[in-house]
Amino acid sequence: MLPTVADVLRLEPVRRGAPRVLTAADRLGAPVRWVHVIELAHAGHLLRGGEFVLSTGIALPPDPDGLARYVADLAAAGASALAVELGSRYVRQLPRALVDAAQAHRLPLVVLERETQFVAITEAVHERILAAQVAQLRAAERLDRVFTSLAVAGAEPGQIVARASDLARAPVILEDLAHRVLACAPGGREAGDLLAGFAARSRTVTGRAGWDPASGWLVATVRDRAGPWGRLIVVLDGPPGPDEEVLVERAATTLALARLVRGQDPGLLPGPDRLAHRSVLAALAGQEPAAWADLDARISALGVPLAGRTLQPVVVRLPGDKGASALACACRAAGVPAVCAPLGGPHAAALLALPPGADGAAVLAGLAVHLRDHHGMRDPAGTAPALSGLADAPAAFREAADAADAGAALRAGPGAGAAPGPGQEPGPGQESGPGLVLSVAGLRLAGLLYRLRDDARLLEFTERELGAVLRQDAAGRAQLLPVLASYLDAGGNKAEAARRAGLARPTLYARLRQLQDLLGTSLDSPESRAALHAALLAYRMREPGR
Repeated sequence: MLPTVADVLRLEPVRRGAPRVLTAADRLGAPVRWVHVIELAHAGHLLRGGEFVLSTGIALPPDPDGLARYVADLAAAGASALAVELGSRYVRQLPRALVDAAQAHRLPLVVLERETQFVAITEAVHERILAAQVAQLRAAERLDRVFTSLAVAGAEPGQIVARASDLARAPVILEDLAHRVLACAPGGREAGDLLAGFAARSRTVTGRAGWDPASGWLVATVRDRAGPWGRLIVVLDGPPGPDEEVLVERAATTLALARLVRGQDPGLLPGPDRLAHRSVLAALAGQEPAAWADLDARISALGVPLAGRTLQPVVVRLPGDKGASALACACRAAGVPAVCAPLGGPHAAALLALPPGADGAAVLAGLAVHLRDHHGMRDPAGTAPALSGLADAPAAFREAADAADAGAALRAGPGAGAAPGPGQEPGPGQESGPGLVLSVAGLRLAGLLYRLRDDARLLEFTERELGAVLRQDAAGRAQLLPVLASYLDAGGNKAEAARRAGLARPTLYARLRQLQDLLGTSLDSPESRAALHAALLAYRMREPGR
């Protein structure tokens, strides 16, 4: 950091001159870029800004108007301060006109009441300036190494923003051009306070780069080959120094480079937006630690309103970023703001912010139809009851994922029927087929069995009820399990079972007799059918598609 006027006044060669500040004592924090000894009546045109001007006063104008012009020229040139030594021109005090002009232009005016060596002052100040410049170069090299390694590693925006916050010791925010927060490192502050009303405040900070004193924001533009796509903001308590200015620009460049290194699939959401949603959803699903008050602020700042909304979780079996992009596309088509991201494994998930009065079931059905028709989703979507608070989200997403997986097992299992469309009654042969959107509660017995699918007691029960049939099928003889599934799913209606199994009735009757012999029980018994149906559902949950 460059020395300030106050720093200069504390140096020993200056203190030997008995300095006394006459005007603008509140401006002593101004940085000093250089010390200039000038003995001329017109000096402003020789300055470049930031100079600490030393003078004996010997060449200053003799008249008040000339002194006023002299000070005005220094102030206009950006001088940091003017110090005048008594003894050569002025013996006891400086002219009143000089003091008044300095006060009017808010220029610090210092009187040196004793003689001192100007050369000692310039040497001492310039030594500090050069040391500061060397320190800045070293800091810039260090920042260069840190951010270059992040860029080459393809770091995500959240990692780059967090590192910039650590280095700046201040909050850092990355926003897109719609003023949605893509990443935030609060730097020790409360994220809720930092992000409250963020979009509205951000819109008042016009321009894409520079220091905004009103907000305390140091802003840099983040761009790629297509042009600007966001702004990086460092929230400071006072004007930035050169270190902060270098840091914000280097971090913004790193965000752009890391995006190039990672590449961008045109079928996905924009990279920073996708990663911001992923980070938030990971916290909602309990995959990362979450401070719920801060998470509320992060979601709102991402452009998903929460106040007065019904928060509905949904999970679909469409894996990875493409699945999340498909889900986000469906939400946009439905006009529902949502946080959408991969959930891991075969799942993508969303937290829908439904407006007051919205029909949640109809919205979910519409999403499922869109995903089926436009993105090839084959399995039912899973959902859970609307959240009463964000802290309920981890359990709700687990329940929704269970419902989606149970529905997939039912759809693929032996004897499963085709799924009816949203709002449609199941037709013949569809009574057991899953719908387009399922919940664990709606699946009833199937939902319970899915959740218990790895319980040793259920495994033992399933093998006891179906083991003989499974062994028979494994031996390569007539496949009896699909016949049993068709009969049980048809509720014991043999005509419907034959239609489902694609068998002639005599053939079906022969297979049913064979099943009764294997199982040692009557298939006409409601109790037997109930036990076998439960075992079949449990088998479907554990072995989908077999």
